[in-house]
Amino acid sequence: MAQSSSNSRRLTLFVSAVAAMLVLVIIGVVIIPRLRTRPSSATTTADTAICPTTNVTRLPQDSGNFKTGFIYQVMLDRFFNGDPTNDNPPGDQGLNDPTHQNWKLYWGGDLKGLTEKIPYIAGMGASAIWISPPVENVTKPLDFGDGNGPQAGYHGYWAQDDYQIDPHLGTWADFDTLVATAHQAGLKIMVDFAANHSNPSDLGQFGAIYKNGVQLAAYNNDPNNWFHHAPSITNFNDQYDLEYQSLEGLADFAQENPAVDAYLKGAIAQFMAHGVDGIRFDAVKHMPGPTGGWLRTVADSIEATGSHYLVGEWQTTDPTDLTYPASVRFANNSGISLLNFPIYNAIDDAYARGNLIGPVEINSVLQQEEQDFTWMNDQANFIDNHDVARFLTARNDKNALHAALAVVMTIPGIPIVYYGTEQYLHNDTQGGGDPYNRPMMTSFDTTTPAYKLLHCLGTLRDTNPALPYGNYTLLHVNRSQYVYQRQFGQSVVVVAVNSSDSAVTVPAEQSALPAGTYKDYLSGAFHGGTLTVGNGGAIASFSLPANAIAIWQYQAQTPASPLIGTIGTTLTHPGDTLVVDGQGFASGATLMIGQHAAAITANTAQSITATVPTMPGGDYQVTVCQASQCSPGYPLVVASAPQVPMTITVNGLPTLTPEEQVYMTGAVAELGGGSTAPTAAIGPMITSGQASNPSRFLLVSLPACQTLSFSFEIVHLGGAIDAEGTTHTLTTPCSGETTATYNWGVPK
Repeated sequence: MAQSSSNSRRLTLFVSAVAAMLVLVIIGVVIIPRLRTRPSSATTTADTAICPTTNVTRLPQDSGNFKTGFIYQVMLDRFFNGDPTNDNPPGDQGLNDPTHQNWKLYWGGDLKGLTEKIPYIAGMGASAIWISPPVENVTKPLDFGDGNGPQAGYHGYWAQDDYQIDPHLGTWADFDTLVATAHQAGLKIMVDFAANHSNPSDLGQFGAIYKNGVQLAAYNNDPNNWFHHAPSITNFNDQYDLEYQSLEGLADFAQENPAVDAYLKGAIAQFMAHGVDGIRFDAVKHMPGPTGGWLRTVADSIEATGSHYLVGEWQTTDPTDLTYPASVRFANNSGISLLNFPIYNAIDDAYARGNLIGPVEINSVLQQEEQDFTWMNDQANFIDNHDVARFLTARNDKNALHAALAVVMTIPGIPIVYYGTEQYLHNDTQGGGDPYNRPMMTSFDTTTPAYKLLHCLGTLRDTNPALPYGNYTLLHVNRSQYVYQRQFGQSVVVVAVNSSDSAVTVPAEQSALPAGTYKDYLSGAFHGGTLTVGNGGAIASFSLPANAIAIWQYQAQTPASPLIGTIGTTLTHPGDTLVVDGQGFASGATLMIGQHAAAITANTAQSITATVPTMPGGDYQVTVCQASQCSPGYPLVVASAPQVPMTITVNGLPTLTPEEQVYMTGAVAELGGGSTAPTAAIGPMITSGQASNPSRFLLVSLPACQTLSFSFEIVHLGGAIDAEGTTHTLTTPCSGETTATYNWGVPK
């Protein structure tokens, strides 16, 4: 779901980045498993010319670890037609255009088609596939009266039945075959799921939602309040509008309704039962309690079934965006990572738009985000997707595209590559936005430079832990040169990108590479050369040819001490299984969550599986210890118990100004762990009226089956806090969800 960017905010970041570049120039500062082998189908003859492809030891890949390799995003209907017999299925006839002229109808791509192309995707170096929502979409053509004629839910975001596979795409049997085939090839499957809405509220089926063919509700006949009946969002900075109004006229689910909660969680559980490894959630900032709230309970229920990668769409422009702080808190507390729109905008500015400061903006965003995000390497980076114009539409320059791909594949975070990018696929009609950013895949050539580049960098991410797990250090940057280092333990990758059409000279830098001579990992295919490193990691000034991409890497063979690279889930609760990947783990190692020992059920040199012990909820550091050595701590959020959603309302508040906010605070971790600070307490609570409205409400995630004590507080713009001075109690349900109402200053 696309939302317009804020040019003024991006200008603010631009000015900040210019200032950062001037500081660098003037002062001269240098900011400074399980072992497995992917099946032979993952290597193609064309790839072997530019990077190592054989005898490589791959990093551990539990189901929650999506950091290695990269995610390949596929819009199912536009990828490959493997079964023409489902193009015009019974009951859904008239929604397909075999001529591919109507961009708003189905074009024939399906689950069998994607399954057929698994070797192509695995050979590219991908480790996971993100598929568009495969659930049944509207079965009637929709005419919006905009002159575009009939439209269909080919994209998957107009769900009608979240329990059935769309007949244009295939069947559950086809889905199971896709998952099994992908897993056999070493690929994970991530399903896109739209839990925010069903389908358009005023056309065709009027938001109607079904379960296995049985209608449960409709927007125009909704006695049980399955939907929020509110206008479309006009103020994207207002919390109530974001969460309770509709997005682009789509029937907005009322997740606070127990029936809706059960329906959506049941549909997700069905995908888990069919073996999916992750979920991409559409429009996460538009669901109740976006800083955790309902989605935190969803994440908790998913992770209770095993380790999965969860990521959500929260559109922001950059770190100055008004919703950016809430997005950070969401990522740090919900168990769901984010699609990194600030990084997308920075890469787009640097390489597709050719702005004046180039990659300086990327570095500025990265440095801010590394301060803000608890798990920077878990956030998902991309250069384009189905909601924005493709990179080559913005700038039809393959050299620029290669530079952007090299950066997105090697900076902190999990890379996502939109289908067809490796084939230079784009359609520039009307600026290349929706739906023209969704053309039919037309080629599966494994010899394109982009395909080879992705294969090499995907393999490097899969073998050198510095890329998926490591920290980031800037070595040199200006408007065309970008040189940086990734490091995990003693393993190091140095990346140098020159986006200029002229050769440049990179000044002397200090790296973590051991002394020696390093060949370009890409074998000079993108104009990179040999790098000589002196004692102490000193790199002398060197020349970088025009449009060059150079990668130099070192892989430590014997870890000096245990190091944690990733944990399969960032949100867990007692009794859950925890998978910890890294290096240097020895037999007999212990795994500690704070001061609490976890019972280890499996242990290899690179991976430990353990059970979360009975312990209080809170933020902890996980360590692996053996003999007298312990790894540095790795952050983990432990919930107090399985999570349930509750909508809490407080009435009778004092008169408030627009700058004053109401929060909940309590001793339990889910209510701030006793802290009254607004960064820890839960809120701000919201209102559908004016700021002076004496009532506030909020959907919160709480531990199930417990009696809790809490209070409300008013936080002023300057940070001063007015405590309520009253203690309330509530008893949470053991399952499902419920509501509770309180009065300010009145014990209950």
